[in-house]
Amino acid sequence: MTPTDIGRAPIPVSDRMRWSARAQFFCSGFVFATWGVHIPTVKAHYGVDDAQLGLAMLAAGVGALVGLSQASRWIGRHGARGMAAFCGPAYALLLTGLMVMPAYGALLGLLAVFGVVTSVFDVAINTEAAQLEIRGDKPLMSGMHGMFSLGGMAGAISGGAALAAGLDPQYHLVAVAAAMVLVTWLASRGMLPSAVTAFTGGDGGFRLPRGILALLGLLAALGLIAEGAIYDWSVLYLQQELGSPQQQAALAYASFSAAMALARFGGDAMRSRFTPTVLLRGSALLAAASMTLVLLTDLPWLALVGFAGVGVGFANVVPVLFAAASRVPGIEPARGIAAVSALAYLGFMAGPPVIGFLAKASSLTAALFVVVAFALALAAAARYSEPAA
Repeated sequence: MTPTDIGRAPIPVSDRMRWSARAQFFCSGFVFATWGVHIPTVKAHYGVDDAQLGLAMLAAGVGALVGLSQASRWIGRHGARGMAAFCGPAYALLLTGLMVMPAYGALLGLLAVFGVVTSVFDVAINTEAAQLEIRGDKPLMSGMHGMFSLGGMAGAISGGAALAAGLDPQYHLVAVAAAMVLVTWLASRGMLPSAVTAFTGGDGGFRLPRGILALLGLLAALGLIAEGAIYDWSVLYLQQELGSPQQQAALAYASFSAAMALARFGGDAMRSRFTPTVLLRGSALLAAASMTLVLLTDLPWLALVGFAGVGVGFANVVPVLFAAASRVPGIEPARGIAAVSALAYLGFMAGPPVIGFLAKASSLTAALFVVVAFALALAAAARYSEPAA
């Protein structure tokens, strides 16, 4: 029996498989939030300005594109389980290097590698979630992404608490890395067998998506440009523009992630009730209005309310579009997700450095109006989320 035959054979979806995938999404969010909380710490440690910090984020973006160019090939060969077992622990371990690089140039190299493993891990666990959804014939993708947001909230809150307690940043990074290495590796043992998510033709080179996949990828990119900007700049915005202390500023990330998690946990029910067009358009308009509130108020607590609204607005953009990509006829789920991810993560990784360069040229407040612009663009293009209609 070939890997493709195994992948098509009926394999029962167990609760252990579902919770293993949820644990991977949670850890992904926790690690990413830990990086987000320490962005001001990294900025101060290396003595860089907003433009240089944006360049560091761009290095991670370049690494992510390299990873996405190989993700389909590697998952095709080793399966989602195999790649998650490798990339999850590696993703966490790289946190320990953030504060110990000998120079700014070395930090760029570290973040490039960080981008590679982040993107491959992301495609692997999304492929796993798509297979569980298809095989179980039950919406799961929004809930899985809800676990990412829940992990982001937990990472932000714990990071803020560590800062408030005066814990040395490096000790915090090492502690988080140790816990996440253990959990991601153990969770990988409960995933679907690698043969299920492996497929023939996995050695093919990277190709830019076309047709339906290109359309879905562009829509996902609109959402992730804005989402990435919030993840990487919200803490600094509250601290730098509104004068909040760093431990309080960390609540910007927590507020955004908590609201996004709650909305995603209800997202599968929303997907059953509303068409993708209606859901995406309403969500994007909410995100645009909420971000406008953030940027026009000078009250930190009101900005936190606004960040929560942005989280609700962007919550179900990616789950809806990734689920659609995994069901394109004639295309393996890993290929569909990797193709859409390639464009989506161009946005996710390119958004933060663009914000950095714009902030250098004007101000961080002015630069973050990009989030409003892209949310409005997503609302205008929402009807294209149903290309088969």
